[in-house]
Amino acid sequence: MKVIDGDTMTRREAMGTIGGAVAGAMLGATTSAFAERKPGAATKTLQWTASLTPCDKNLKFDPGAFRDMLSWFKQQGAGGIVVLGTTGEFPSFSVAERKQIAEVAGKHKQGMNVIVNPGTSNFPETLELSRHAADHGADGLLVIPPFYYNEPSLDGLTRYYSMLFEQVHVPISLYHIPGTSGVSIKHELLRSLMHYPHLAGIKDSTGDAPGYLGFVQSFPELNMCAGTNNNLEVALDHGMGAILADGNLSARLSADVFNAYHANQDYKPALARLRAAQRVWWSVVGYSFGPMKYALSLQMGVAPTYQRPPYPDVTDAQKVAIKSALDQIKDL
Repeated sequence: MKVIDGDTMTRREAMGTIGGAVAGAMLGATTSAFAERKPGAATKTLQWTASLTPCDKNLKFDPGAFRDMLSWFKQQGAGGIVVLGTTGEFPSFSVAERKQIAEVAGKHKQGMNVIVNPGTSNFPETLELSRHAADHGADGLLVIPPFYYNEPSLDGLTRYYSMLFEQVHVPISLYHIPGTSGVSIKHELLRSLMHYPHLAGIKDSTGDAPGYLGFVQSFPELNMCAGTNNNLEVALDHGMGAILADGNLSARLSADVFNAYHANQDYKPALARLRAAQRVWWSVVGYSFGPMKYALSLQMGVAPTYQRPPYPDVTDAQKVAIKSALDQIKDL
């Protein structure tokens, strides 16, 4: 959804967002949002793939490879894509590069819901990247809190996010990944922002099951997206979506879970297959982007792409193990 002169665009675009807000709330007042915000059914329980960001051998962003990657995710059944998240190596790219990456995603989303992480450790660049994403096809934002200052005060975080909500009007979710950001998204912070109708929800990447359940139970009107597949049952059983790195290497298996859910079928068998595949993948690639990109290139049948330091290149031994893992997963 684009923003022009501070106003959101069409009613149709507003209804397609992850926040599940009614069109009147998206287009109108910023008061009484709690009463007007409603769950968004199929537009809420999407499977977003937390996409890798491909680089060429010279470690420059490869727009052609990214277009191919987006097409692959679409063909495999992804409902949405998160661009420049943790798996997308967002801290490793400059502001200019992040704009280019967001533009490619906005132009080639092929009907998928595209969410961009514009977050930085300073507000001016976060605002600049947020406006740019909104103007170039992003359907929403996933904003990591300003990192480096560990656990800033509630008042400081409320002011930071409020300044963003008041100047950018696409749906905005908060990124809860304190293990890397050093900043927790607490219930009190969400409550302080509830009067903004374009508060969409969060992505919870902690993997903490009790903590995630607490978010879901306390904020049923928001989209409290699971960021780890151990919390998928809770997410789906409460009508929430998920943003998963799993969608890179297990794209079809991830989509199968959500397809079964939307068809009112038992999604647990598909989820068991997804988890079995991911156990194989994580035992081989870990959470390292060089091996992950090599594994994805084999699945797609394209030339490999590369990651930026400090993550290392895939080793020859890993290449052999990845090829073996791919055969195991095919047997599933």
